[in-house]
Amino acid sequence: MIPVIFVAPRLSDNASRMVEAIGALPGVQLGVISTDRVEQAAPETQEVIAQHWRVEDVLDVAQLRPAVEQVAARIGGVGRLFGAYEQLQVPLAEVREAMGIMGLPVASALNFRDKARMKDVLRAHHLPCARHAQVESYVDAIAFAERVGFPLVLKPLAGAGAISTYRVDDAKALGEALEMTRPSATAPVMVEEFITGTEHSFETISIDGQAVWHSLTHYHPTPLEVVRNPWIQWVVVLPREVDHPMFDDIKAAAVQALTALGQTTGLTHMEWFRRADGSVAISEVAARPPGAQITTLISRATDSDFVGAWANLMVHGAFTAPERKYAVAAAFLRGQGTGVVRQVRGLDRVQAELGHLVCDVKLPQIGQAPAATYEGDGYIILRHPETAVVDRAIRRVVELVHVELG
Repeated sequence: MIPVIFVAPRLSDNASRMVEAIGALPGVQLGVISTDRVEQAAPETQEVIAQHWRVEDVLDVAQLRPAVEQVAARIGGVGRLFGAYEQLQVPLAEVREAMGIMGLPVASALNFRDKARMKDVLRAHHLPCARHAQVESYVDAIAFAERVGFPLVLKPLAGAGAISTYRVDDAKALGEALEMTRPSATAPVMVEEFITGTEHSFETISIDGQAVWHSLTHYHPTPLEVVRNPWIQWVVVLPREVDHPMFDDIKAAAVQALTALGQTTGLTHMEWFRRADGSVAISEVAARPPGAQITTLISRATDSDFVGAWANLMVHGAFTAPERKYAVAAAFLRGQGTGVVRQVRGLDRVQAELGHLVCDVKLPQIGQAPAATYEGDGYIILRHPETAVVDRAIRRVVELVHVELG
């Protein structure tokens, strides 16, 4: 038996799905640490948990390490310790190193988590990325703006999901963003040039530091643009042709970046741009599974359980590449107006026109408050063997479906 401990802030739907995938693996004795009580999980999730331990803050190493020790004492040790939440990667690495548990080391976890440090590493290895600076004052930020020019992006050093990220197009907007972020010596922020072009993701499976598989998606439009415009219903497209030569440049850059950052075994999520001149630029890389239903898209594209494959990778260090059968896309449904969800229009036309392509649906519930993220309040996922068919169809979904608030 391999004693495995999985850590998550909450036993959310996504976390529970991962817990169940880990617990279904042969030869696993599973412990879980969370801020939620185990009783808050669904019965099928509780069934696979051999030992649960609750802490007030999973990000606090002073709480996390004793919890790991307590769970380990009850499940026969700890052979694997990991989680999928981005903010957890450094605390988990610190506990692993302190207890002699295999996994991503602290130095590498910091390379992925601290965005300024990450860009420093990438630039030191001559990898394409935006010019950037870690700033501790208004003066530093203004000096960078004078040197690089507008537009710029301000973001936290340890950000995730475009949270607290601001695009600034002129001096006035820079001042407003600095008022909101208030950089200081104890709380610096990162400022970087705003790259114009199309934005994408690049997912990689690595084993012992070697990239063994990849996937990618296209974003329509960029997440930052979606955050700035709450009415936009975001689209993510996973093309079938992920091995096409047109992606050779970002594949090579991604592999080099993961080596430079110190990736060992796991799944990484990279966001990158294709500039108007055709060149690529790496935005940032996370040492965790992707969000935005990308694991679901990969599962549907390959007729496989990609979450289960990730669990097997993290526990047993093994991965079998699934066959790519379909192109897949998700449209994230976001409410227009203010208030709560009152009506979802256009679903009948989606069913009539595109029902044969639909493989997953999560609809906004009447009366629910709208989410603040670019993933919105629900989604519709389509698939077809031809990427062009999926691309046209998902844009039609966005035209037809309207979530009305009031």
